[in-house]
Amino acid sequence: MGQTGHMDEAAAETISDRLDRVADVIARRAADRALAARLGLRLSHVTAPTGLSYQRYTPSLSIVAAGRKRSLVGDDDRVWGRDGFLITPVDLPVVAGVVEAAEPRGFLSARWELSPIVIAEVAAAMAAPGGGVRTGSGREGPGGGREGPGTGRELLGTWTAPLADAFARLVALLDEPEQIAVLGPLVTREVVVRLLQTDQAPRVLATVADSDAVVPRAVGLMTSRMAEPWTVEALAAAVRTSQPTLFRRFKDATTMTPMQYLKRLRLGEARHRMVVLGEAAAQAATAVGYRSASHFSRDYRHVYGRTPAADAASVRLQLRSPEGAPVPDVDH
Repeated sequence: MGQTGHMDEAAAETISDRLDRVADVIARRAADRALAARLGLRLSHVTAPTGLSYQRYTPSLSIVAAGRKRSLVGDDDRVWGRDGFLITPVDLPVVAGVVEAAEPRGFLSARWELSPIVIAEVAAAMAAPGGGVRTGSGREGPGGGREGPGTGRELLGTWTAPLADAFARLVALLDEPEQIAVLGPLVTREVVVRLLQTDQAPRVLATVADSDAVVPRAVGLMTSRMAEPWTVEALAAAVRTSQPTLFRRFKDATTMTPMQYLKRLRLGEARHRMVVLGEAAAQAATAVGYRSASHFSRDYRHVYGRTPAADAASVRLQLRSPEGAPVPDVDH
């Protein structure tokens, strides 16, 4: 087929077709973590639904190529699949689990590390005279029409055909590892360009922050000094900003308030201490900063659906295979 034929074929390919290509590669390459890491990717292939688990997402793009997952981010609790993608501009505590892993593919997902350096370079080039592209320039709607620019406040972004095509070509390099060194940086920059043309451009740009950025500094303080009795007032003072500024910037970057973020951090760390370290619920609660056992139990049950002791016991059983060896880590 000549060049025109290839162009016509590419033009006829839908977003779903492109995501099918992504799914096929993930199914083949999910077990090769070292290879995926060369492109900043972390792949997951799960064959059955899972329980909810606590995860820390570093700045990244998360996509689902097959199946569906449930994600709890702050007060946002939703089930989603290939109908959207998730941008996390700062370290984000997420509770998630696979809810649909139907045959023949099961559940297939990818998380791609966002590089602040690359994003800054691409954003500067796009903003320069003659850059040729505006960020957040609109997106393809469900019916194929165009929608106006988004604010980036929605938790999930909307796929565009150019973004799906660029990401499919990035993932396809896993089938041509000898080309990664040359083509990887080029396709990486194209994916960033396409992300900056979506409704999630503000979130993508939020990954580019200097050492005085309010949100990363607040996240660092809450993570390293989790057990301290933080309030919004104390946290704002520690990062040298006003309470309204801290609240607004935190909400824009994470969809959570600072205190919601801290609660999710504490619950995730408490669960880790109970499951991995074998601590009792009261001991774990105190270690992460809870002053009331009943308050801890109520928050825990709200997120994980069971009491701390019952959940920890169940997870410890799930983390053991019939032979007694730990089940390999699954990122979803």
